[in-house]
Amino acid sequence: MSILQKLSKYIIVASWRLHLDHLLSDKAFNSLYYRWKFDRRLDWKNPRTYNEKLHWLKLHDRQPLYCTLVDKADVKAYVAGIIGEEYLIPTLGVWERWEDIDFDSLPEQFVLKCTHDSGGTFIVTDRSAADLRKCPEILARSMKRNFFWESREWPYRSLKHRIIAEPYLVDERTGELTDYKFFCFDGRCKAMFVATDRQSGHTKFDFYDRDFNHLDMHDNHDNAAVPPARPKNYEKMVEIAEKLAQDFPHVRMDLYNLDGKIYFGEYTFYHWSGFDHFYPEKWEYVFGDWINLDNVKK
Repeated sequence: MSILQKLSKYIIVASWRLHLDHLLSDKAFNSLYYRWKFDRRLDWKNPRTYNEKLHWLKLHDRQPLYCTLVDKADVKAYVAGIIGEEYLIPTLGVWERWEDIDFDSLPEQFVLKCTHDSGGTFIVTDRSAADLRKCPEILARSMKRNFFWESREWPYRSLKHRIIAEPYLVDERTGELTDYKFFCFDGRCKAMFVATDRQSGHTKFDFYDRDFNHLDMHDNHDNAAVPPARPKNYEKMVEIAEKLAQDFPHVRMDLYNLDGKIYFGEYTFYHWSGFDHFYPEKWEYVFGDWINLDNVKK
């Protein structure tokens, strides 16, 4: 680790621990964090790589609609208006405090998560056997968290802090809920990856092109020992992803597919907050070339 890399890491970590995040501008924060993660300068004037352009978009593409689309509850009305309610995971309830949750009204299997956050999910596969005493600790921690300060993804800054309950979904064939994540650029899907084996704690990512040909690339996750098969209705998934992404210079559309039944997952405007390594490095430039900043600059 170079001296500049170490110094950047020290400043970022110190700002978190001492709660001095507000002293750094979004541009300064991302410049330092980028130096820490990639050990090179973030080129703001002439961004070329995928991650550089994601950070440029953080600063310059600030459509107010993004705040609705990253809210796990509010986004559903928008999605239903484009592709229909049949692709939504049903909402069992939304609360502003975990103390208000009526667990008796929930089914035997359900998921609780915060609408403003990333992670912090509480999964119940058997309500009678679940240790619900852990729920307040997990949710209370997430309710206090403001994801914006961790990576400066601006749409999260002023979101309402709420808890949403949804049914627990699982593919009976695989025993898990597989994620299909489509990289869309100006409404066109160029690549995607499949996230599997999430229950093990060692999630696998396999990247594919638009036609589901396996790509010789990876990030900080290993590929699956056996590459995931093309899901049923894959062409329909691409169609849905592109419809939902049509108004944005770049977004990753996350979907689920349970034996042919497609569900909307979420909008992700900044893949891994702009700090994900692609290997071989050429893919950083391939994905970067797919982001056209010209329309945003106008």
